[in-house]
Amino acid sequence: MAKILSLAEGVAELINDGDAVALEGFTHLIPMAAGQEVIRQGKRDLTLIRMTPDLVYDQLIGAGCAAKLVFSWGGNPGVGSLHRFRDAVQNGWPHPLEIEEHSHAGMANRYVAGASGLPFAVLRGYSGTDLPGKTPTIKTITCPFTGEELAAVPALNPDVTVIHAQRADEAGNVQLWGITGIQKEALLAAERSLVTVEEIVPSLEPVPGGIVLPSWAVTAVATAPGGSRPSYAHGYYERDNELYKQWDAISRDRESFTAWLDSEVLRTEGTPA
Repeated sequence: MAKILSLAEGVAELINDGDAVALEGFTHLIPMAAGQEVIRQGKRDLTLIRMTPDLVYDQLIGAGCAAKLVFSWGGNPGVGSLHRFRDAVQNGWPHPLEIEEHSHAGMANRYVAGASGLPFAVLRGYSGTDLPGKTPTIKTITCPFTGEELAAVPALNPDVTVIHAQRADEAGNVQLWGITGIQKEALLAAERSLVTVEEIVPSLEPVPGGIVLPSWAVTAVATAPGGSRPSYAHGYYERDNELYKQWDAISRDRESFTAWLDSEVLRTEGTPA
């Protein structure tokens, strides 16, 4: 059964230096508050896993938390590059970052394989790209039934998966709706999981298109109102497009990023900047 913890307790208890950590959420329900709590607690040498590393991973990389990034697309949505990510890859600041790049389909299938207890996933993908020549975790396999050449990718089984959701009940059952992305599979593939939620309610009312992650599948739940900002939480608040634009200037050079980190994250508690 899921434990109800504070965000600080959840990060301290579940995420260790050197862990492989997936913070998932596609377009909305991005676990920003959890990512910033990881920064505040000074976690180091993490392998960060995410289908679309955007601001949350730019912040973690710039803060020195990451040793490796496993990903399928990286950028500031609608704006441009992730400057802290780029600085780490090109210049080794704050320290070198190893990267392992896949496609969206490859990453999604890797999570599904991990959640299913399978060692790898097979898909039609990567054809016509140079990724197989650059990413050693992409192999070619021959279908034993048709002889078709297919791509094979290893399962993803993070030490910890962190997601954000709209709400949970007092027993730790989690409910999310809207664009649910790969959150369910990422959580089921992990050894441990932390779910931040907008609120804890006495009972979960059915929502069109919603899914429920049962308490027995979740390690811990923590309340974090606004925990997805500047992304949005469907039914709770909208995306802060202006902050996404502002991030480009904040993250563009080391000095402005370090000043932002010191004033907006390290001196605050539990609320995403």
